[in-house]
Amino acid sequence: MKTPDFKSKNILITGGAGFIGSHVVRKFVNDYPDAQIYNLDALTYAGNLENLKGIDQKENYTFLKADINNAEEINKLFKKFEFDAVIHLAAESHVDRSISDPLAFAKTNIIGTLNLLEAAKNQWKNKLEGKLFYHISTDEVYGSLGNDGLFTEKTSYDPNSPYSASKASSDHFVRAYGETYNLPYVISNCSNNYGPNQFPEKLIPLFINNVINKKNLPVYGDGNYTRDWLYVIDHAAAIQLIFQKGKLGETYNIGGFNEWKNIDLVKLLCQQMDEKLGREKGESEQLITFVKDRPGHDLRYAIDASKINNELGWKPSVTFEEGLSKTIDWYLENKEWMKNVTSGAYQQYYEKQYK
Repeated sequence: MKTPDFKSKNILITGGAGFIGSHVVRKFVNDYPDAQIYNLDALTYAGNLENLKGIDQKENYTFLKADINNAEEINKLFKKFEFDAVIHLAAESHVDRSISDPLAFAKTNIIGTLNLLEAAKNQWKNKLEGKLFYHISTDEVYGSLGNDGLFTEKTSYDPNSPYSASKASSDHFVRAYGETYNLPYVISNCSNNYGPNQFPEKLIPLFINNVINKKNLPVYGDGNYTRDWLYVIDHAAAIQLIFQKGKLGETYNIGGFNEWKNIDLVKLLCQQMDEKLGREKGESEQLITFVKDRPGHDLRYAIDASKINNELGWKPSVTFEEGLSKTIDWYLENKEWMKNVTSGAYQQYYEKQYK
């Protein structure tokens, strides 16, 4: 059973001021002019409305400042705006933060998702036709791979961090609501995202900023941890494709076909930045510093994205080298954005625009 057509309906996107969410919101606002796109975000530290400059004044866009942990507020919004579809991206997503504060991750990623599921179930009741709950998840729910093999949609869940455990739980609840209450849903699990607008706690924007400022580049352990990297604009395109054409009750893995060891990635980033900044070859590599490994660090993630490729025709538009170059260029061209994020000034944007 295919997903319904939502090109002229009310679409709720949660976490739309965040990194991935802002790219999804931008794409849906531009590509669905006859739909109403509602961006719900609590504007916690990683939520930045500056990510949405250029579309925030469009008639088919509405920003809703709300917290998915507030069940009463979420229910009121579902009744008021009569959402036909939910694309759920709002989440706590940084592994290191989950190690220091696991309860915050359980609250937002599990209870927050349940609040949305309950609101959808109660609002849609027996009128489920033409509705959709699309849950965005991560490849980290599958645990760790050895040197060989790939995660598929049939891989058993084996999360190793509080973050991945919370996302695994939310995935299970979405499927349970599908089985128990016939709630129409799809789920996608993606690999590591990178690209413009990413909050600089994550590896690539952090290291770009550190290279610019000639600060140390802290690499965990021996640097041989391997990740599959997905350019965020390609991810947004995959989300839209699943939203339009995915089969209800199905899971789709979205990967970039770009496996890189952390140390090799960092060296490539250094090489590209030396060229772009006009520095001596190898200058930025001298900033690499190996630091104590973090607890529960998974050795390797790698996604088999053949299902979405074969069934829906999606594939990445860029290689990692191309995507990384585009990403570095964006940060070099948007130093004011980085300055506002690192100083905290970006948090004043909501006060100026919406108060």
